Amino acid sequence: MTYIIRSLFTVALLVLIDYYAFQAWKTFTRNHEQYRLVFWVVSGLAYAMLIASLILVLNGTRNAHVFHYTMTIMLVLYVPKIFVCFWMFGEDIWRFFEGAWMSLSGQREAGESFIKGRRRFVSQLALGTAALPFLSILYGVWKGKYRFQVIEKTLEFDDLPEAFDGFVVAQISDLHTGSFDSKDDVLRGLNLINQANPDVVLFTGDLVNNEAKEMHGWESVYRTVKAKVGKFSVLGNHDYGDYVPWGSAEEKRANFQSVVDAHEAMDFQLLRNEAVELKRGNDALYIAGVENWGKPPFPQYGDLDAAIERIPKEGFTLLMSHDPSHFDEQIKHHNKHIHVTYSGHTHGMQFGVEIPGWIKWSPVKFRYAKWAGLYTENNRHLYVNRGFGHIGFLGRVGIWPEITVMTLKRKSTSA
Repeated sequence: MTYIIRSLFTVALLVLIDYYAFQAWKTFTRNHEQYRLVFWVVSGLAYAMLIASLILVLNGTRNAHVFHYTMTIMLVLYVPKIFVCFWMFGEDIWRFFEGAWMSLSGQREAGESFIKGRRRFVSQLALGTAALPFLSILYGVWKGKYRFQVIEKTLEFDDLPEAFDGFVVAQISDLHTGSFDSKDDVLRGLNLINQANPDVVLFTGDLVNNEAKEMHGWESVYRTVKAKVGKFSVLGNHDYGDYVPWGSAEEKRANFQSVVDAHEAMDFQLLRNEAVELKRGNDALYIAGVENWGKPPFPQYGDLDAAIERIPKEGFTLLMSHDPSHFDEQIKHHNKHIHVTYSGHTHGMQFGVEIPGWIKWSPVKFRYAKWAGLYTENNRHLYVNRGFGHIGFLGRVGIWPEITVMTLKRKSTSA
């Protein structure tokens, strides 16, 4: 019942947005009734798709493609309309005070309406402003989702073992394989990892959207990733199949096992609350991985203590944990010093504005304090990867898919 009430509220809100946005369209298209009809036909088709998606969910039908396409269409249509509504609402405030002033000052003639008609130039301005997010979102769907960026970072440590000075870590996260529609574009992104010639590649979870069958035909694509020492991975919240209905508990377990097996098929060593030791001569570096651990409503399958229990107290440790909230909740104050934590999960909401050295903003910041890039607290580092893939909205606007290349350096002891 709660789901139905929320769905009805959503549809009602969209109708209200449409009604308000239509005021600008109607003013702009005076004497062109056919264009007004186009507005409601397009909106009606969007409503039909949204309602069909809601019905599928109510019937327990798993259809991720319908959900993703619906979400994308709604964003393409309604984010620009929200921009229009701001202008229309602002004009209404002006019109109200203008009418009140004319009434109080006696300037309003008898029989004249209290509120004057809408001004065409305001509607033109509103629609012109809405064109920017409209075109940006279209670009995000067409090109932005595969506009891979390589972000390079260098971190220095007093206690990095000498043999690992210059050690290169490449990180990817949130593949969400079921959302990809172009193997050539994905291969182009993965090749950027190989060009960096990393010592290790870390994949920090969300291999699929929900189901193991998304991986069919993709194992060989991911096997093209190369690393000099090894490739390691962990599970993300989407890998457990918790977000779709299953016919039985056994069906869900079988799906999960297939997701686990897929990591081996793509030549990644999956770390499930465990660690591996990398040796160079007498020096060692440790890579640990925990299963997903997030603040509710996200699951907490991870066991940090189990993951690092075999690591010596002074061991140099790199940790993979899918959800960055784990860092604040358990990692940064843990009695074992964890030097770098690698996370993903947020995707930077696939929408925002980033201009290096000036601005980094996304709506996801209201949910996650640490949502993209490097953070340092208590002499421990967290790096939040913006994600390689996408989900829900089949695109990216301003927050581009990321490959992180991090070089670990030993601080010079010379004066």
